[in-house]
Amino acid sequence: MLAITNVELYTMKNSPQKGALLIDDEGRIEAVGDIAIAEGTEIIDGQGGILMPGMIDAHGHAGVSEEALGWEGNDVNESVDPITSNLRALDGINPAEEGIQEALAAGVTIMCVVPGSANVIGGEGVIVHMHGRTVEDMIVRRSGGLKIAFGENPKRVYSGQQKSPSTRMAVAALLREQFVKAKSYQRKWENAEAGKEPDVDPKMEILLRVLKKEIPLRAHAHRADDIMTAIRVAEEFDVKLSVEHCTEGHLISDILAEKKIPAVVGPTLTTRVKVELKNRTFKTLRAFYDAGVKFAITMDHPVIHVEHLPISAALAVKAGLPREEALKALTLYPAEILGIDSDYGSLEPGKMADLALWDGDPLDVQSSVKNVFIHGCQVV
Repeated sequence: MLAITNVELYTMKNSPQKGALLIDDEGRIEAVGDIAIAEGTEIIDGQGGILMPGMIDAHGHAGVSEEALGWEGNDVNESVDPITSNLRALDGINPAEEGIQEALAAGVTIMCVVPGSANVIGGEGVIVHMHGRTVEDMIVRRSGGLKIAFGENPKRVYSGQQKSPSTRMAVAALLREQFVKAKSYQRKWENAEAGKEPDVDPKMEILLRVLKKEIPLRAHAHRADDIMTAIRVAEEFDVKLSVEHCTEGHLISDILAEKKIPAVVGPTLTTRVKVELKNRTFKTLRAFYDAGVKFAITMDHPVIHVEHLPISAALAVKAGLPREEALKALTLYPAEILGIDSDYGSLEPGKMADLALWDGDPLDVQSSVKNVFIHGCQVV
């Protein structure tokens, strides 16, 4: 048993309270608050710091886009085919990458690592801890959804190669074409006689998981019209969807709320480096809060280093987002969007003890992370 005492607890479920947190021998939280500490329990004195869940970025490229390297460490996009459904980010992560280590030291314990947005279908994401000797050690959940992309990125990549898609129409058409093929593939398997099954197609197998609602589509879309196209296609095939980046989501926040589509917003710290970012604003999250849209904050690491998540949250507060909502957008809400909230995202009995101990307000740029715990083990 381990107890972290003399801390202010940011549980993400209740108002901050002073007290302690008790961790059992399996790395789960046993008790939170004003609790009795049994004799023989190992104790860490938090020295009046703030204890909160480890931060979670629901969309990033840590380990597949290695810092301080060129092509040698760039494993984000296979930019030779607009349809790469069979790729897995899992196979491109370098656990020793510096960005992962720095993320952990900053209190980021989990990231959903996804392929990039060069392709209409980029491949499957994976949810991992920011700590581990091998990728297998890091895995929280093997599937973080199927990455797809709308807008400027696939248009730019493939128009430069003189092939489709070079228009938004073609992006949507190629995506529909793949789902039509997947439905046909599904029927062939369902109707096949024993011993006469069709050949297994890895590109279709992952799409079947989407059609069965086992995993969501994770749709890169900045502009409101691209977001609506993503919604249109998802509804045509009755699949689950989250919108990644969602730069102009505030323009259609009522629609996102009505359809219960979550948004992973950011990186709003960037400049307007391309046309589809012209309406970038930190007020987007306030609009989502008012409308009732589920949202999380992303840095799109390494576009902006994931260690700066609290800065982006603080700027959202400055733009009108309630402070407690900004903190939840770094912890509980991304856990809910990723479907891992039964174990992560808040300080509650029974959940895994992924924790960050701060020496001050997490949204104050002068505050630092003192210690980080994953499943109750101190890793920083």
